[in-house]
Amino acid sequence: MNRATSVVTLVLLAGLGTGATYLAQHTSAARIAAEQRLIDSRNLLDLLAPDSYDNQPLEHPLSVEKTRLPNSTLLNGYLASKAGQPSAVLLRSQTLGYAGAIDLLIAIDPHGTLLGVKTLKQSETPGLGGKLADWPNAWLQVFTGKSLGEPGDTGWALKKDQGQFDQIAGATITSRAVINATHDALRYFDEHRQPLIGSSAHE
Repeated sequence: MNRATSVVTLVLLAGLGTGATYLAQHTSAARIAAEQRLIDSRNLLDLLAPDSYDNQPLEHPLSVEKTRLPNSTLLNGYLASKAGQPSAVLLRSQTLGYAGAIDLLIAIDPHGTLLGVKTLKQSETPGLGGKLADWPNAWLQVFTGKSLGEPGDTGWALKKDQGQFDQIAGATITSRAVINATHDALRYFDEHRQPLIGSSAHE
């Protein structure tokens, strides 16, 4: 084999190696992205009963990105539906706790009733406000079934603030922040029900 043939062979082998590496990385990246979407889907949708929707809610985003509310910011949202009818709105909300930002997922049914609240991200004190990250979460489950009118505006506060909710032990600021953000989300839903789910506010 002469030198020129050797050089061509080496170049071809290098090209094949580069191509194979690119193909492997591209295939792996697509697989990893698909797995991440599945994880995100499970993480975001486990507030909903599996038989309560038949669409892919994460493929139906709502136009709420970066909406400032009195005590929180809506980061994004999704619409769940069944048989073509809305079954839930999922609002991702961010509020400020004791140690930093708290990201919440707040699920609301078409009548404005809370289906659940879940913590997606937090940096609160471990053993105190950090208990917010536990799932399932007994404290957060207290909000399920509540609405804007039940307990009413004044009721959406800690008992120490003349409201109706207990706090997480030793975590007043964290508890207050979550209650206020949840109340914000319910108010937003009530005021924007038509664009969110396409029905009248009092249906």
